[in-house]
Amino acid sequence: MTRRLRFPSGPKQVGPEHCAAWLTLPLGPGPHPAVVLVHGGGATHDMKLAQYEQAFSGAGLAVLAFDYRSFGESEGEPRQLMSVRRHLEDVDAALAFARAHPDLDGTRLALWGTSFGASHVVVAAAKHPELAAAVVQCPVLRGRSPALASGIGSLARLTLPMVCDLLRAALGLPRRYVQIVGRPGERAFVTVPGAYEGWHSVVPEGTTFDNRVAAGAGVEMLFYDAASRASQVQCPLLVCVSDREELMDPAIATRVAAAAPKGVAVHYPANHFEVYHPPLLERILEDQIRFLREHVPAASPVSTSSAVPGSGTGTMRSR
Repeated sequence: MTRRLRFPSGPKQVGPEHCAAWLTLPLGPGPHPAVVLVHGGGATHDMKLAQYEQAFSGAGLAVLAFDYRSFGESEGEPRQLMSVRRHLEDVDAALAFARAHPDLDGTRLALWGTSFGASHVVVAAAKHPELAAAVVQCPVLRGRSPALASGIGSLARLTLPMVCDLLRAALGLPRRYVQIVGRPGERAFVTVPGAYEGWHSVVPEGTTFDNRVAAGAGVEMLFYDAASRASQVQCPLLVCVSDREELMDPAIATRVAAAAPKGVAVHYPANHFEVYHPPLLERILEDQIRFLREHVPAASPVSTSSAVPGSGTGTMRSR
């Protein structure tokens, strides 16, 4: 069963805002080991996170998911503000909330991140050596990678909106927005072929994807390099590498796994978006659950086969 909750995030001295959160508990008595889900840039809870909540809770793990501030059902102004600093504060706040929750075992916590959220997981894991494990899939571990993959022309089209938005923010004016994802030739942060269709493939029917972000976020993202923190990650780290990744050179993800003292890379014949859909979804979940059960054991383990439909694994390549 999934319960809707909320937790405060941000500087207390200015009055914290609240993140909308969803807590899914496994069967049996607690406190339970838990996995905190960290979504991709611009994504919200209703964009495919339910399938991970179901799979991980079926394997005996509690699952805490949340929307970043300014996105989805969370508080925060201005809306659609993709701020690395704020996102990292939200991850820290989610971990603090999980540690204090009576149904969760604060000594058995793991982080899971997808796409741009993988960057936040690597940085948070480097900061929190007490974590039991961390998992990332289709990771985007350098903020500039999607823009560079879209081409210099795409980056040039963003320059004026980024400068305009930063000036408007400094003057207290309404923000200047651009698309998060667009088709080739459009003005958007990501314009690689197939990205627009792939992004919308994770949006459920009947919901609306707010495909915009404050343009000034691009400046911060250009200098965000989570890959450089890999050697500081002390907990076991599973990196699920999409070998046909379009948004970042997949070799970067492989190097991150090699740099982490307890890193493991698993390779899949996937692009950035295929990991969210069958048949690869079941394979990846099976590998992730096996990894989490090894490092974040539940009191009453549930068999992997009963938690995840399908069979088969990716190719395991450890350090």
